[in-house]
Amino acid sequence: MNGAELILPRDRDTAAVALIAAYTAGRNARTLTAYRKDLEQFRLFVGADTAEAAAQRLLECRQGEANALTLAYRAHLLERGLSPATINRRLASLRSLAKLARLLGLVPWEIEVSSLPTEAYRDTRGPGVAGFRRLLAVLDAEEDCPRLRRDRLILRLLFDLGLRRGEAVSLDLADVDVDRHTLAVVGKGRLEKTLLSLPVRTLTVLLVWLESRGDQPGPLLTSFDRAGKGDGRLTAHSLYKIVRGIGARAGLPVRPHGLRHTAITEAVKAAQANGMGLEEVLDFSRHRDVRVMMIYRDRERNVQERLASLVADTAK
Repeated sequence: MNGAELILPRDRDTAAVALIAAYTAGRNARTLTAYRKDLEQFRLFVGADTAEAAAQRLLECRQGEANALTLAYRAHLLERGLSPATINRRLASLRSLAKLARLLGLVPWEIEVSSLPTEAYRDTRGPGVAGFRRLLAVLDAEEDCPRLRRDRLILRLLFDLGLRRGEAVSLDLADVDVDRHTLAVVGKGRLEKTLLSLPVRTLTVLLVWLESRGDQPGPLLTSFDRAGKGDGRLTAHSLYKIVRGIGARAGLPVRPHGLRHTAITEAVKAAQANGMGLEEVLDFSRHRDVRVMMIYRDRERNVQERLASLVADTAK
């Protein structure tokens, strides 16, 4: 008799609650938010009242039924027109939940439905340095105020340090060490903070923002929401809108991750010019796979265009 037969018929609700609790335990706030969002989408798909009830629906399946349910869920997400990356993340969350259920002895199977094929990092350039300067120029032309000071820091964090928007909004004042010129950042998929050195330009903008923000504990990037919702922390969605808004005023279609792309592209160029390897750029970007750096390098060198021209010239 397997673990699922021992536990589930006696108390399925408790098993599902325990599974969700174990699934979310030890996650950082940003990862936890993403997992809860993915579980919410699965809950809506199966028509359950709670995430625990949705997990129970999965636990009640046999292996073939679980895979069929996941296939139907994938088809549903495709019909909604979601990007392959979003669909794959939601499928990965479901697979992780099932894998944990197997580890806990709740089911004897894992979900075997594969992810969709994707082409990662199609645009690794972003707005470019000239575009970033145009964004700064927009803010420089506007009347100085606390909101503008915060927005200028947002741009600097995304570009100078190559931060992801989730990394930026999760920063607290306690993560800043002005005397040592450092910033402690929790990277994507990581639990421990990485200490980053602050360039002089970034530090200068940070200090100006702190004059407006004050020294009270809490989020580094605060919201100016008049309704006073939440804990005052700027959300990732709000940061996205802020960057898009600055871009619109500059006449550029800019998104936060585009600034990160530009930063990494410039880091690749700077590394090549100064005799540094891709490993140093890997540290700067906080990616885990050097192959990602090779994508940036190859796009910068535009090897495909050079080879295509050589091939074309053979038939002239």
